[in-house]
Amino acid sequence: MDRNSPHRRRLILSLSALAMATVVGAAHAADPVKVGVLIPGSKSDKGWMESGYTGLQQAEKEFGGKIKVQMIENINYADMEQALTNLASKNDLVIGIGGQTQAAVFKVAKRFPNKKFSIVGGNQGESAPNIAGYDVKQAQIAYVAGAAAAMLSKNGAVSYVGGMEIPSIVNAGKEFGNGARAINPQIKYVENYTGDFDNVSKSKEATLAAIAQGADVHYHILNLGLRGMEQAAKEKGTHIIGSYTDRCGSDPLYVAYSITGVGYQVHYAIAQTVAGAWKPGYKAFGLAMGPEASDMTICGASAEQKAKLQQIKKDIMDGKIKVLEG
Repeated sequence: MDRNSPHRRRLILSLSALAMATVVGAAHAADPVKVGVLIPGSKSDKGWMESGYTGLQQAEKEFGGKIKVQMIENINYADMEQALTNLASKNDLVIGIGGQTQAAVFKVAKRFPNKKFSIVGGNQGESAPNIAGYDVKQAQIAYVAGAAAAMLSKNGAVSYVGGMEIPSIVNAGKEFGNGARAINPQIKYVENYTGDFDNVSKSKEATLAAIAQGADVHYHILNLGLRGMEQAAKEKGTHIIGSYTDRCGSDPLYVAYSITGVGYQVHYAIAQTVAGAWKPGYKAFGLAMGPEASDMTICGASAEQKAKLQQIKKDIMDGKIKVLEG
């Protein structure tokens, strides 16, 4: 073929265009998924927020260059909508860590219909085509934690301190009491709410009040407010059942841990998005999703204690023990 022929020139141009399209397509395929994460509290609170942050770190380690993360931390309730708007304008997936982000997520998601939103701690009810709500089922594991607390209490009295007095937190408190009474029908149960997940002085005051009534094992749904519970327990020689992550052996103040897979759900949202399998709608996690999603550990548990907890978890999953939503 004549190198100067029109046909040859067209062939070269066609091949060049194909090569360029291939390069552009490969570059496009390699673009990372942009993930925006709102952590309303502190990522080092030993609780919900830290668990969520740990899940984010695990996702970054696993997916490497496949994702690019923007995180906003320590945001007041009044500023959540603005923070979420910032994240939604720059990212493909926005994750709100905590049910307290839900109202703001639903407002912002309407303005960004082509962006994906996941709420870790989302409740069943309101829905939108670009929002996934992941229910941690705190009430389930709170029931199991109540049973563990009753097994561990020497005084026959246990307590619970919750932050905001919203349905999911109140329901968890009720089920903690129910679980304790399942082991010891005569147990004394003290329940308090501070109105703030992060208020250290209020949670200390609430814990001291419970200790004054005999409580020697405490459970919580708090963020930084947990520091106040720790202070009270140390001063009075009582103990705490921790939440979200198993840290047995790290602090003698803690005698057990409930695992509530906040980080597991953060990782799940990112993994589903990377795989192109992300779906909107309500999804229940809890005990049915396995020990990474929900579990209970007594530090140094006896065989009898382990067997009792295992049976309780099975009975909840089988529906023999019915617990509240949340």
